Amino acid sequence: MQQEKIRQVADWIQQAQRAVAFTGAGISTESGIPDFRSPGGVWATSQPVYYEDYLSNPAARAEYWRQKSLTHDEFLKANPNVAHRLLAAWEQRGRIRGVITQNIDGLHQEAGSRRVWELHGTARQIGCLECDSRFDADPLVRQFLESKEVPPCPDCGGLIKHATISFGQALPSHVLEESIQLADEADLFLVFGSSLVVEPAASLPVMAHRAGAKLVIINRDATHLDGIADIVFNDAIGDVASAIAELTGDPVEA
Repeated sequence: MQQEKIRQVADWIQQAQRAVAFTGAGISTESGIPDFRSPGGVWATSQPVYYEDYLSNPAARAEYWRQKSLTHDEFLKANPNVAHRLLAAWEQRGRIRGVITQNIDGLHQEAGSRRVWELHGTARQIGCLECDSRFDADPLVRQFLESKEVPPCPDCGGLIKHATISFGQALPSHVLEESIQLADEADLFLVFGSSLVVEPAASLPVMAHRAGAKLVIINRDATHLDGIADIVFNDAIGDVASAIAELTGDPVEA
């Protein structure tokens, strides 16, 4: 990790008027949540259930709930880490406009972030596909684990699923549109822990760069967008966040 790069990003953060953070699975692996695509992730041993199959096939619905149950307790036990807390502090102090995230774990909100655009939804809630009601996920997951049957909507008896975006399901249009606008207006676009391969989310840094924003990528591994970034860190995200916080005067406990 080069100190001059840390210093440059700290300067940009302090000068930016329309900075935006964009986060992926890598920011949460440091909180103990495995990346679904990693060797130890759910999709290493299970095939994801497509949205169309969920709607039409009771067996697919049961498999979906089984998979979601595997990661449910990990989400509940996980705590925000230094990077989550730094982004919340930056929002509160007006350094960033908010966070666009690919994550479904809710750790940004737990850390104190209030302006969070969840492109792929949230695993902390269950949504009814018929009456649009929302419910806390935990009681319904417990009900499924006990009965091994997908519970109906507590309000209308309709079909429910986690309020996350499944394969083949459209992203919430208002969230995507607002995220595109944020990227297009940004003067600094900070990527924390994304491999930048899942579309359409992965196009947001490109949009921001083309619109004139400085692009900073902080990710353990190299990404295919490193070549257009102004600064790249291939280091632990918490370490980089802590080093930047030291220079911006936004100390966050590790």
